[in-house]
Amino acid sequence: QMCIRDRRSGALKQGWEDSDFPILCETCLGENPYVRMLKQPYGKECKICNRPFTVFRWKAGPKGRFKNTEVCQTCAKLKNVCQTCLFDLEYGLPVEVRDKFLEEKVEIPTNEANRDYWSQQANQNIDQLVLPYNNQGGKNSILEKIQRLTPYYKRNQPHICSFFLKGVCNRGDECPYRHELPVENDLSVQNFQDRFYGTSDPVAKKLSLIHI
Repeated sequence: QMCIRDRRSGALKQGWEDSDFPILCETCLGENPYVRMLKQPYGKECKICNRPFTVFRWKAGPKGRFKNTEVCQTCAKLKNVCQTCLFDLEYGLPVEVRDKFLEEKVEIPTNEANRDYWSQQANQNIDQLVLPYNNQGGKNSILEKIQRLTPYYKRNQPHICSFFLKGVCNRGDECPYRHELPVENDLSVQNFQDRFYGTSDPVAKKLSLIHI
């Protein structure tokens, strides 16, 4: 009991994040209205600021895959994005597309030392910060035209079965993974850093070609 108390006290002093419920978009939650989540305090490091945070894991719909939160709530709030897919919570768009049409945006340092200090200060004062994503005085007319109006549950599909690719999967229709060949294109390589900072995001590039 003493060890648990000391660990929690030390974690709070270091700015580690403890939360009771994740910040998620409707797509990542899945189409099932009843979601059972597993919670792991300080389960892994945030993909952006590297601070340990509370990780949530759940199954995104009856035919969806298991998903996890990937970034801490402080980083998610600073950019107003989902903790899992890092898409904007209001418009359902990549950060790069959204910020292109906003008059203001939050610039987060990418240098490790500056980023760590900036994240620590933001975490301590997150409720007092005035963020542009919640202070627009109404919706952006351009973003309203290109926003995603309904959840895109296809994004929750299971990954492709590695045994199927080798020709040795014998589970057939009972296999929880997809039995299909991978498609190589510009969307094949994506990473959380590009999505979060809004730089060189292939999904944003595709949407820009379609709508802009």
